[in-house]
Amino acid sequence: MKTSFFYSIALILIMVLFGCNQEEKKQSPPNIIFIMSDDHAYQAISAYSNHLIETPNIDRIAKMGMLFTNATVTNSICAPSRATILTGKHSHINGKIDNDFPFDTTNATFPQLFQEAGYQTAMFGKLHFGNSPKGFDQFKILPGQGAYYNPDFITKNEGTIKVQGYVTDIITDMTLDWLQKERKPDQPFMLMYLHKAPHREWLPAERHLAEFTQRTFPEPATLFDDYSGRGRAAKEAEMNLLKHMNWAGDSKVYPEVMDELGIPDASGWDKGAFQREVGRLDSAQRATWDQYYMPVNEAFKKAFPTMTEKEKMQWRYQRYMQDYLGTIASVDENVGRVLDYLEENGLMENTIIVYTSDQGFYLGEHGWFDKRFVYDESFKTPLLVSWPGKVKAGSKTDEMVQNLDFAQTFLDAAGIPAPSDMQGESLIPLLTGNTEKWTRDAVYYHYYEYPSVHMVKRHYAIVTKEYKLTHYYFDTDEWELIDRINDRQELKNVYDDPAYAEIKTELHQKLEGLREKYGDSKEISQSYLDRYLDQLEQTQQFGNANKEVTRKILEERKK
Repeated sequence: MKTSFFYSIALILIMVLFGCNQEEKKQSPPNIIFIMSDDHAYQAISAYSNHLIETPNIDRIAKMGMLFTNATVTNSICAPSRATILTGKHSHINGKIDNDFPFDTTNATFPQLFQEAGYQTAMFGKLHFGNSPKGFDQFKILPGQGAYYNPDFITKNEGTIKVQGYVTDIITDMTLDWLQKERKPDQPFMLMYLHKAPHREWLPAERHLAEFTQRTFPEPATLFDDYSGRGRAAKEAEMNLLKHMNWAGDSKVYPEVMDELGIPDASGWDKGAFQREVGRLDSAQRATWDQYYMPVNEAFKKAFPTMTEKEKMQWRYQRYMQDYLGTIASVDENVGRVLDYLEENGLMENTIIVYTSDQGFYLGEHGWFDKRFVYDESFKTPLLVSWPGKVKAGSKTDEMVQNLDFAQTFLDAAGIPAPSDMQGESLIPLLTGNTEKWTRDAVYYHYYEYPSVHMVKRHYAIVTKEYKLTHYYFDTDEWELIDRINDRQELKNVYDDPAYAEIKTELHQKLEGLREKYGDSKEISQSYLDRYLDQLEQTQQFGNANKEVTRKILEERKK
């Protein structure tokens, strides 16, 4: 009798303790792994479309969790996007409106908040601005844009180091080394794993040269867009594959071949860009490089004298895709290495994994490369999120979300209060199926870097699932209305079409509401513009901007 009684008590105690342990495990804060590439177009992820490349490892994240088909950015350019992600604030608030304007370091960043809340924090790869990121127990970051081969890294504890190898592999090696050797099992972690690839000038790893220099890719339907349905902004941008892409740095036409064919270094730094990147290769790497690119150059030399302008455009598109997608092949392989490690070491269960890019990118659509515009290829960005047990595997959403939302999403998931001045919205309701709590129906966009490289005019916009209303301002005053449902290639401005009069009025009202909500205004835009033009006047450093147009703008300003 006594034995049975004590056995029952013991069993109850075991069940209570087991239940407490289960409850404790259930409530433990999640780990977060934020994976971001640079300029990775959603069109180049097979979870979105496999017409260009297969990315089975990145796709694994979507299969385990949720794919966002309307994920967007607030300002489609590298450093401002990263500042928005870190602060949860629009560019005009955090100060990083373009790649040159300084980031306001008084801003609190979400990694700082995680560190203060007891998370172990680390960053490896490309930050792009600042050499000492705040809120990290460990970091090893590329200086500025970084290099593809044998890159330098700024480290927290070792100064600046140079590492032999290919950058995408090295960043992953550093990430895995930290997970294996420095991660504290009794502490949740927030890890930022940030790739340089596929940023310009697109140098694939040696192992991918044989395959990708031989591949042929389908051309986009708008490769030869003449911009007849839009205004000055699209017509005057300098992002055309044939006219504005570099021959040496971008297309890997060797400088000596350029000289032999009489192709000028129109950009003034084309050959230099080639030498800076390819010049980092050691003798063995260069031998492999020449093994595959010399035949490309020899074939080009024979074909070039009789090529039509259309054929040159088509050739440049293929060269672009071969190198751009070749760099993505390495990104996908290395994402797979990290996912495999998590699975093999029991870290997948309570870990949020995010894959995204700092913005989208043109892969020949509209005849363009680069980003900056609010058109979909650059405005939209890939976003795949997994969180086992919380996010339904294989789910998908078309809600309008932004990189503005990442900080508050991570803080919400970890149970850390978000500062009241953050401007995003937590994606947790969407991720967990509580869609009735998601009320946003439009997002706000503002691009500032003009006059500058690629000469994309300053503009701000409101975007809904159905429409896109954009105001191009400063040396122009043009409005553009795009019907996103009936004009998916965004070829026709219907702003003056009477059939859209009611929609136009409604969007103008909503746009003004968003500008007020986010604290943007004509006066703020003008103040940033004045500071920018003052700097141009003082330094006369126009970079890769169209110098003739820039000088004309400054002369008009003096009047």
